[in-house]
Amino acid sequence: MSLFDELKGRAGALKDKAAGLVGENSDTIKGAVGNVGDYIDTKTDGKYSKRVDGLQAKASGLVDSFGGTGGQAPSDGNTSSN
Repeated sequence: MSLFDELKGRAGALKDKAAGLVGENSDTIKGAVGNVGDYIDTKTDGKYSKRVDGLQAKASGLVDSFGGTGGQAPSDGNTSSN
């Protein structure tokens, strides 16, 4: 096994572990994203409210995609086994 293959395997294991942690803590992460967005809105007097809301929605969707896959990282459509 080459060094590259070993590193690739470790990276995959770390990705799976991170996905599992996100899936297990999705409510906490979403709450934190909401709090950060609210903080930004108060500090900017709502000037960037639409952008912040959009980013919050995207972050929430990303967290949901991890939770909906049983803790596995969502597929990026890349099915190659390089």
